[in-house]
Amino acid sequence: MHRVLGDRRAIAILVGPALLVYSLVMLIPMVWSLGYSFTKGNTIEGFTGNGVANFTHLFDDPAVRDALWFTLKYAVVVTVGQVVTGYLLALLYVFFLKRASALVRTLAFFPVVLPTVAVGLLFQKLFQVAPQTGPVNSLLNAVGLESIDFFGTAGHAFWVLVLMDVWRSMGFYAVLLFAGLVDIPEEVLESARLDGASGLRLVRHIVLPLSFPVLMSSLIFSINGTLKVFDSIVALTNGGPGNATTPLTLYMFQTSFTYSDYGYGSTIALLLTVVCLLVTLVVFRVSRRDLTKG
Repeated sequence: MHRVLGDRRAIAILVGPALLVYSLVMLIPMVWSLGYSFTKGNTIEGFTGNGVANFTHLFDDPAVRDALWFTLKYAVVVTVGQVVTGYLLALLYVFFLKRASALVRTLAFFPVVLPTVAVGLLFQKLFQVAPQTGPVNSLLNAVGLESIDFFGTAGHAFWVLVLMDVWRSMGFYAVLLFAGLVDIPEEVLESARLDGASGLRLVRHIVLPLSFPVLMSSLIFSINGTLKVFDSIVALTNGGPGNATTPLTLYMFQTSFTYSDYGYGSTIALLLTVVCLLVTLVVFRVSRRDLTKG
């Protein structure tokens, strides 16, 4: 192994193909998009340079501020929901269901493999108010409450989106965190129980610190996915009502392909890239804290 890793030619042969594909798929398009940020136009009309006008417009555009605020709010709420729900399910698998958890894990993971469009249509039917009353509004009517137009107000539409994305992804994070929990040595848990730790104390002082690495990996994976949310928004609300549930990704798509302004769309994409990098750096800084202290 040391001979292979010490041979530059062997390293080039092993890493080169993957690096080439990554460069063609990721790095070159990113640099190309950065170049578009200093232009105006599209592939039909052609491109003309406009300096930093796109960046100036970016800071003055109220739609960008609204989309950025929605993106950050959505990312924080859904990430917390995904990771916390997944962690609770993982604890349920390991400490309560144990060997009988296979069926529950399969059922909880099932929504992950469903197409996003199918899940979006399902939640539209569940929460619809017209032309037919959905099950949720029917339940409200049954207890004497009035029907709610969940997709007619920004607040209700936001929470339906959150519920949908947490439901469809919690099984994935449960399995991911379950893999981290089963790696905790049983001897450590038994020693903690003999010392009087049980229940929440056992989780807080033993399980949580030992599963912290996989927990942070799940957090980073989730926050980067939710910051770049696109398909579930389009499938459920398409950014409505109005632009109330429009994230940066959808606004970028609309700017580039609906309004044919590739330059400004690339500028919005650059903003989203910077936001993802900053959030990831913050999470990495927080992850350095030692949970076993205090």
